[in-house]
Amino acid sequence: MTIANPRDTGVQRLPFDLARIRRDFPILKREIAPGVPLVYLDNAATSQKPVQVIAELTRFYRDHNANIHRGVHTLSVESTELYEAARAKVARFINAPKTEEIIFTRNTTESLNLVAHAWARKFLHEGDEVVISEIEHHSNIVPWQMLRDARGIVLRYIPMLPDGTLDLDAARKIIGPRTKLLSITAMSNALGTIVPLEVLVPLAKAQGAVVMVDGAQSVPHLPVDVQALDIDFLAFSAHKMLGPTGIGILWGKMALLDAMDPFLGGGDMILTVSMERSTWADVPAKFEAGTPNVADAIAFGTAIDYLDALGMDAVREHERDITDYALRRLADVPGVSIFGPMDADLRGGVISFELEGVHPHDIGQVLDTHGVAIRTGHHCAQPVMLALNVPATARASFYLYNTTDEVDKLATSLEEVTRFFGGAR
Repeated sequence: MTIANPRDTGVQRLPFDLARIRRDFPILKREIAPGVPLVYLDNAATSQKPVQVIAELTRFYRDHNANIHRGVHTLSVESTELYEAARAKVARFINAPKTEEIIFTRNTTESLNLVAHAWARKFLHEGDEVVISEIEHHSNIVPWQMLRDARGIVLRYIPMLPDGTLDLDAARKIIGPRTKLLSITAMSNALGTIVPLEVLVPLAKAQGAVVMVDGAQSVPHLPVDVQALDIDFLAFSAHKMLGPTGIGILWGKMALLDAMDPFLGGGDMILTVSMERSTWADVPAKFEAGTPNVADAIAFGTAIDYLDALGMDAVREHERDITDYALRRLADVPGVSIFGPMDADLRGGVISFELEGVHPHDIGQVLDTHGVAIRTGHHCAQPVMLALNVPATARASFYLYNTTDEVDKLATSLEEVTRFFGGAR
């Protein structure tokens, strides 16, 4: 994936002071048991929240709480201004051409489904091809399978190579004249593989296809510039990037959003309503029916402020260093096999692995007694597990507050798991 240059957002960049950063996250001080400090390595599932974001949620409900857009009283006006200011922060963060192109949703899954329903069902026809990949999250597989079954589109996928990267030679053959949509992750949630969008996007554009990017794992960890990438849609979630749960983003080019039908009908997404017919509000209101998640959207804006202050280049550099250290450290643990690229430049801060002779769920449970929180299972990426010929993996994932000491704790705890289960076989 192309790493864009940081934009000048007017935010003064702070030194990447890891000790100071960790003080902003109260949960990192927690002990899972007496004398057993938390080592949180489940960031690909959700990140922890700094005090600034937590305080913003409290501040909104304490000082401003009111419904937005419709009211003329002070609280409603304040709430509306804060909500729309958060939208503007998101737009700047990904370098969207227009603030109005930012649609608030519940999460990445809803954003992907919005495109599947409001764009693809309107503009794709029987025989049209949608291309995805074998390393997708289920959220970028299931909606297209449902569309295939309902509308007769053809769903094709780019296969995964044994090292966890995509087969680009196959991609050049698969993306062709019948390709109408490339819907692709920018970073695998199961393997951490960074997808070379700088290769795949031009292939799709050469065929006149629309490009949808699942940025759930990439936007929290890499500088992302939608204009530089020349994509058409981008989906991501606040809760993986220091923000609250229940708030997501769909960015789309205005011409596409204007042409789409609404996803949901109801209040605030209309221009006029009579008993005979209704007309739609302009984008973004057209896609934000009903009372939105106002408080969490505003707190998401605070999370973006936090990331902007650090600088996404600095976040990426820190995570690359942690990942590089973890790849080398875990490779030295007897019985551990790591899946995905072994070059930290080719992956984000996600490492999936297995421990010979031990089921991933057993690994996770024993690590928890050491205070180490990881994720185990298929990670909503069952095709990846099938390709790897494993039922599940253990997954450690890092973020801007993780340390090499925590990686050492993971490694020594895995050695304890090996001893507990009688050694690697």
